[in-house]
Amino acid sequence: MKKLKLVVLLILMLVIAACGGNNDGATADPDTNTDPDTTEEADGVEGEEEEEEGADYYQTPEMDFDLGGRTLKVVAWWDMEITGEDPDSVQARENLEELKEKHNFDIEYIAIDFGEYQERITASLLANEPIGDYIRVGKKYTIPSFAQQDLIWAIDDYVQNPNVFNLPYTHEIFQHEGQGYAFTDARANIVQGIFYNRTLMGELGLKPIQEYVDEDNWNWDTFAEVVASANQDTDNDGNIDTWGLAVPSVLERALAANDAALTDADQQTLDDPATIEALEFTQDIFEIARPTEGGDWTEPEQFFRQGNTLFMPGADFMYNGIVNDMPDYDIGFVPFPIGPSADGYRTFEADIQAIAIPKAVDNPEQLIYIWEKIFDIESIYDYPGQANLESMFSNEDDIENARLVQQQLNVLDHFTFDNDVFWSFQAELLDGVPVSTLIESHAPAFQAAIDDVYGN
Repeated sequence: MKKLKLVVLLILMLVIAACGGNNDGATADPDTNTDPDTTEEADGVEGEEEEEEGADYYQTPEMDFDLGGRTLKVVAWWDMEITGEDPDSVQARENLEELKEKHNFDIEYIAIDFGEYQERITASLLANEPIGDYIRVGKKYTIPSFAQQDLIWAIDDYVQNPNVFNLPYTHEIFQHEGQGYAFTDARANIVQGIFYNRTLMGELGLKPIQEYVDEDNWNWDTFAEVVASANQDTDNDGNIDTWGLAVPSVLERALAANDAALTDADQQTLDDPATIEALEFTQDIFEIARPTEGGDWTEPEQFFRQGNTLFMPGADFMYNGIVNDMPDYDIGFVPFPIGPSADGYRTFEADIQAIAIPKAVDNPEQLIYIWEKIFDIESIYDYPGQANLESMFSNEDDIENARLVQQQLNVLDHFTFDNDVFWSFQAELLDGVPVSTLIESHAPAFQAAIDDVYGN
């Protein structure tokens, strides 16, 4: 919209200039024009142009401070240095260099092996000797633990720029007792959904999966129907040789797709109606999914790569590997179907992470200001994650489906608590134990695990 207004403004100025050019007595110096009406119009145009130079979103006002040559350390389980030669990355790096000179600081990126990451940063925070100034943290050990122990800053007031920050992370997801404790500039949410084999779909004579999405009819019922219809004995030997779905469990995806969860802050929610719907659906779909052959957690991917399974749930980072391993197949992507208690498609995270600032670090508002100014750029892309999606998917329907799920992120917190409680619960669910019995027998264990973390 900003660019469109600017184009219209330029056209208007060209028209004015052209009209003036037909007057032999016209001058190129606007200061010599004594026509008050013309002067007023020129002033108005100048005012509009000045207004367009400002951002149409909130930006933290300019701050003046000197960090005295300090080195700011950015810590994660990978190297977070700004790389890439795309215009957005180049602009961010240029912003960083200007900020380093203006505010007198340097920056260092530290990568710590994931296997020891949580232990090392926790130890450093407890010792009041943080390993970095910006520390990437997982929610499952940050909320409520780090917040309760006053180890990191509450930063709600400093995270307001929607052009930089994924605001729900601070103002909703990383919240504890009304305050937000982490932020991220990653504005594109993870893409979770279902990969499907278009080639197999055609061979089985199935209705195109995309049509269900286009008809706004991609829900748990239609999904189950398609899965069952793909379970076929194509060679008539008495054994099923094509399958509709390979997956160890759809529990987390069903919860997210139905706006449900097993826990909500410091309470278990097993008996919530939306949760019960997700539990029942998980059991139903598991009964018609491709049976395990005793493999590990990678078995569904192995099944899918064989080319005889229609659906496999997954995330965007898996797609390129699947396509590379299946060159003879056309692989598509659709959202996980909408649950009966939801009003749209969802993506989800069960181990979400963002950036926190240790309480031992002074002036967190300055550090967040620096981060904001680094990434407050005029992107060449139309929406967050566009480059990634367009480089990944070649089919426009797949791109649009990915954009659909990105719009709403649901976060599941059950891994904040004793993981054994969850795995035991899921195992019995898949074994077919009645949902009512499961809830009655496991609700106390879930609540006890929550109380142990929250100190209830």
